[in-house]
Amino acid sequence: MKRLSILFLACLSLVTSGCENVDLFLAAEAGIDGIRAVRLSEESVREMAAQTAHFSDSQNKIAARGNNYAQRLKRLTDQHVQQDGLVFNFKVYETPEVNAFAMADGTIRFYSGLMDMMDDGELLFVIGHEVGHVVKGHVRKKIRLAYAGRAVRKGAAAMNNEVGDIARSQIGGLAEKLLNAQFSQKEEREADDYGLVFLKNTGHEPEAAISALKKLAALGNSHTFLSSHPAPGKRADRLTAQLK
Repeated sequence: MKRLSILFLACLSLVTSGCENVDLFLAAEAGIDGIRAVRLSEESVREMAAQTAHFSDSQNKIAARGNNYAQRLKRLTDQHVQQDGLVFNFKVYETPEVNAFAMADGTIRFYSGLMDMMDDGELLFVIGHEVGHVVKGHVRKKIRLAYAGRAVRKGAAAMNNEVGDIARSQIGGLAEKLLNAQFSQKEEREADDYGLVFLKNTGHEPEAAISALKKLAALGNSHTFLSSHPAPGKRADRLTAQLK
């Protein structure tokens, strides 16, 4: 938390220091948002996560209960709705895209394109991996960073000059993308390890984790899924060595 606070203050100081033409109202509002980002309660984080999940659901076609994808996911996750003291909500988006995501409130969504390319064991590893991101607090951290990014963007827009004009348009979106960058290598290792244990606990061979990661690696580095879940090939190598 302390590191996030220092990071925000440093970014905001770069925006405001030595600058006479600053909209003090916007700058003050950005400062308040930055402090809120650091102090966001667990309830606030979950609420923001729920709102994000609701928006995403409204933009996608959710597989109906009787749909084959929905039935398959229900069969695989029925015993894991409650995990490590958390309650999870699993659903499928009907789209050929290969993707999955988790939110801090326990929302986990899988795209039917991902399910098509995975057998049950491989999909269980991905399920465990996404659950791991929630249990280990990785998604909660990203929400706080996103909120801080909004504050930094406001600080940039407070400058009444050409830089401020750009910030109000293009840089705002770019800053948000940068602050919503992929999970760190450490976070991916923790989620992979959680997914591996999750897989073993369901009675499946641990090698399914490796084959799942290799399939994701074959998508290529430019694929959407890899923007938030990096280096599946290297992760597969690490798990291979670990299992040996």
